Amino acid sequence: MLTLFLQAAGGSSPMMLIMMGVMFVGFYFLMIRPQMRKQKQEKNFQENLKVGTRVVLTSGLHGRIAQVQDDGFVIETLSGKLKFEKAAVSREMTEARFGDKAKTAEKAEDKKETATEEKK
Repeated sequence: MLTLFLQAAGGSSPMMLIMMGVMFVGFYFLMIRPQMRKQKQEKNFQENLKVGTRVVLTSGLHGRIAQVQDDGFVIETLSGKLKFEKAAVSREMTEARFGDKAKTAEKAEDKKETATEEKK
């Protein structure tokens, strides 16, 4: 039996090493790299959310971002305000649901904030 293992181990050729290398490169490009890209996009999405954006959380809760904090968001829902981690935000609903209305409302809100800041 020992001779079988020695024969199998002795038979490792450079071709076998090349095949293992090709398999590793294939796994990298087919599995690891797309997952890293997806994580990067999700992190950028979560970092770029602003106050007033309507979002859907991973639990299915719909709400509007009331405050942005270092460690999470305060989400305003019909039942009140709740604090969630940034990772709990699944997707943005503002533009998908409200389209151009959301953009014009956002511009109007920015003008109001600028006007109140100038008065101070």
